[in-house]
Amino acid sequence: MYTTDMYEGMIAETITLEGHKGDNINAYFARPLGPGPFPGVVLVHHIPGWDEWYKEATRKFAHHGYAALCPNLYFRDGHGSAEDVAALVRSKGGVSDAQVIDDAVAARDHLRGLPNANGKVGLIGTCSGGRHTFLIACSVTGFDAAVDCWGGNVVMSKDALTPKQPVAPIDLTADLSCPLLGLFGEDDQSPPPAQVAQHEEELKKHGKEYEFHMYPNAGHGFFYYDKPMYRQEQAVDGWQKVLSFFGRHLK
Repeated sequence: MYTTDMYEGMIAETITLEGHKGDNINAYFARPLGPGPFPGVVLVHHIPGWDEWYKEATRKFAHHGYAALCPNLYFRDGHGSAEDVAALVRSKGGVSDAQVIDDAVAARDHLRGLPNANGKVGLIGTCSGGRHTFLIACSVTGFDAAVDCWGGNVVMSKDALTPKQPVAPIDLTADLSCPLLGLFGEDDQSPPPAQVAQHEEELKKHGKEYEFHMYPNAGHGFFYYDKPMYRQEQAVDGWQKVLSFFGRHLK
């Protein structure tokens, strides 16, 4: 528990990771100053890209005692403003699931290898990053907790599959390798509440450890304070649930 007479400090910087197929990519890294040991959190950014909100969220986790790392999933597609790079990536149909999984694993391994790590690493993403978070947690072992914030396209029809997204994440539910927290809005259409319910039934069927929260009067992206979809009450409660969940499973 923090008290106002305690020392506080953090470092935040861009680092390099060896990601998918040995590619060097950049990543935003924030960690508390102090001896630790600290748990880790990998942030999987959303379709709008490796943007300011995600870097603020990375620092937020550092403030709360985590070594946090957000890899730039769009690094290979060029550089410029986050918005311009994201638009380019969308025009190409997004990034491949295989690439995202490997980049997240590289981030996990970096955090676990830190000298002041406690050996536990969580995973969180919003929007497409929420989908990726669930996909990663079902595709590899080695994460200790995962948070899916309104991840769309977890449920996918066969005709929606592509070479970059060859499997519907819901079909991998039996392989979920860690506890899962899901935060969703009743007014969202990606995923709509009916798909969230379908996802929950699949988790129950396979006996997975999870908790889902569906917020009334909230749609897609209700954490994004700089967007019209921001919902203050729901976002504050959602962040509290995220930090409590990671605190239980990672600290």
